[in-house]
Amino acid sequence: MPADRLATMTESLIREMTRIAIAHDAINLSQGFPDFPTPAALKQAAVDAILGDHNQYAVTWGSRALREAIAAKLGAWYNLDVDAERHVTITVGVTEAIVVTLMALINPGDEVVIIEPFHENFYPAVVFAGGTPVFVPLEPPAFRLDADRLRAAFGPRTRAIILNTPHNPTGRVFSREELQIVADLCQEFDTIAVTDEIYEHILYDGRQHIPLATLPGMAERTVTCGGLSKTYAITGWRLAYTVAPASISNAIRTVHDFTTICAPTPLQEAAVTAIHFPPEYYAQLQADYHVRRDKMMGILADTGFGAAPPQGAYYVMADFGGVGFPGDDDHAFALWLTKEVGVAVVPGSSFYRTPGMGRGLVRFAFPKKLATLDAAHDRLKAGLPKARALSTTT
Repeated sequence: MPADRLATMTESLIREMTRIAIAHDAINLSQGFPDFPTPAALKQAAVDAILGDHNQYAVTWGSRALREAIAAKLGAWYNLDVDAERHVTITVGVTEAIVVTLMALINPGDEVVIIEPFHENFYPAVVFAGGTPVFVPLEPPAFRLDADRLRAAFGPRTRAIILNTPHNPTGRVFSREELQIVADLCQEFDTIAVTDEIYEHILYDGRQHIPLATLPGMAERTVTCGGLSKTYAITGWRLAYTVAPASISNAIRTVHDFTTICAPTPLQEAAVTAIHFPPEYYAQLQADYHVRRDKMMGILADTGFGAAPPQGAYYVMADFGGVGFPGDDDHAFALWLTKEVGVAVVPGSSFYRTPGMGRGLVRFAFPKKLATLDAAHDRLKAGLPKARALSTTT
């Protein structure tokens, strides 16, 4: 029989929607991976690393060159004082970064605050670590952090909070004022903040990313989790990192050592090339994503969905109440849209644990070629009238 800890879990619904999309030849706007090429210089760096015989185990906590590049980048971008030897650990994706961090920090009975909607790996990570999740919902359409609601979630057993900004799945970029609310509570309740900042470079309308660790008093109580997958279009490389105070970093490295040993060595060596990309790369990245976001919002408006433009990341939570589908069952709608219309999305309620939250919503992911988004638009225009016809017969 499976372990009791799995009783409240299922497989990843995001990955399941990808499999359903493949089975039905649907355009995959469910899973957040680019369908455009990885930068040529980065691909060549991977080839060179393999041919240069970087093919054996790396140091458990990561290639020195990559750790030093990440530390230098965080110092240059955010003025963070990061020591590559003591603070940085390379992990197999942000998913592992969060799991090993919580396993290094949490004892049975400790509470971990999760802001929902949340990326689906946060809840299992808490459960695997033996912690008790405490949920604080953000409500559509604004998805703003409510100070009173967050304070009510903190108590003497609160060991950690997981914060994701820019936010998946809503696209929110939490303001400095919201981050200060989190920082104040962490210091008042002696709580560790675990941040997921993988979308740090995908921002819109002039917004700036503010790492929680840069706020006064937070460097010594924040584990910053970042990754290379989204910024450099290498989701399959599974490269990420944690930056933590030395005492926490040592604990993270112990768990990491006995789970994955190390991230892929040649890809670590190649990733140094990406970290050293010039500022123009990031400016172009944001410009390209502005175009994709605006196209996605135009598609949604033209086909009857209701949504606020994301402030960061490359997702949008959309209300499907205006398309004519009967009821607000987001799971039924996502399956119908994938199988009958040929566009795959993720049910909104899969990002919540609070009952009833997320119904009537689905998440679109738009890190795609413009031609892919145009094709999705065509399918939605052609297929959504079937929803209205379906509604009249039920």
